[in-house]
Amino acid sequence: MSELTFEQMLEDSLKTIHTGEVVEGTVIDVKPEEIILNIGYKSDGVLTRNEYTNEPNVDLTTIAKPGDTMEVKVLKVNDGEGQVLLTYKRLAADRGNKRIEEAYENREVLTAKVAQVLDGGLSVVVEEVRIFIPASLVSDTYEKDLNKYAGQEIKFVISEYNPKRRRYIGDRKQLILEEKAEMQKKLFETIKIGDTVEGTVKNVTDFGAFIDLGGCDGLLHISEMSWGRVENPKKVFKVGDVVKVLIKDISGTKIALSLKFEDQNPWKDAASKYAVGTEVTGKVARMTDFGAFIELEPGIDALLHVSQISKEHIDKPSDVLKSGEEVTAKVVDFNEADKKISLSIKAMFAPEPKAEKVEDEDVVSVDIDAVIAEENENAE
Repeated sequence: MSELTFEQMLEDSLKTIHTGEVVEGTVIDVKPEEIILNIGYKSDGVLTRNEYTNEPNVDLTTIAKPGDTMEVKVLKVNDGEGQVLLTYKRLAADRGNKRIEEAYENREVLTAKVAQVLDGGLSVVVEEVRIFIPASLVSDTYEKDLNKYAGQEIKFVISEYNPKRRRYIGDRKQLILEEKAEMQKKLFETIKIGDTVEGTVKNVTDFGAFIDLGGCDGLLHISEMSWGRVENPKKVFKVGDVVKVLIKDISGTKIALSLKFEDQNPWKDAASKYAVGTEVTGKVARMTDFGAFIELEPGIDALLHVSQISKEHIDKPSDVLKSGEEVTAKVVDFNEADKKISLSIKAMFAPEPKAEKVEDEDVVSVDIDAVIAEENENAE
């Protein structure tokens, strides 16, 4: 019986390994681009940067140090130079693939940092498995620029799992819609008409502003932005403004808002301020052929009819007045129910031997609401 040589005994004491096998190794040397491991085989194992991670330019000396142990997968038993090629990222991907499968089946919410912003969406990595989130599934609204998500941690679910094609699709939109639905439910359970709530301006248009109330948007129409006149909502509000608004109406999931708080209603003490016979001063807000509307204060306009502007006959108000001009006139009619006030400059100079109403032929009654409606139609 022949005796075994030392080399034969040493070789017999070492394990055999196979391609694809998972082994545990001890780090014996680390360089920026590779890690050398003792895997209990006759040759050391080499783990390169490319087989450690998909992330570019990673310095492996920041990842491992001599004495560390790590599990790796055998990629090739002999690389041609007597070394064993190892991979960590493929082992992690195998395990990650199982993780993604479980998340898909259980509809688990995953969290990951955005690794890349692509033309068509976002790319995230979960345990070395790259998942693509299409732009259409990033948010519940159109996102023109996805770069704001770069490096951010986001939550999503797996909506498509196809390991054969290595196709893993993430969906963030589902979570946003579900969250908003829950918030909307809570919102409508707590609010009612007449409540004052706080919201954030989400969008501003020519006709009003949409206010995010947390789960649902409410419309603040231009006519409800002030007791006074608002010409352009975009000059009053900007996206991101936080405002306190009054819930004027709720119809299904539609909410109408207002900034016309009753305690700020300029008409509440107008009867005493603008009683018939009172001299008032205001600015010409707008003019028509039949008269000029004088703003006495924000929210209260009075009509100065063309026949009441001057003792002399004039064809139209613009012949003697201009927009923004300050005028003083006398209140000749006050209708609190219809919120109408009529003014006269002529009455300022009329003799006052006795308290008499201005003659009918001197004071022209005009339906202000009808006139304003006609103005708006002509403007359109």
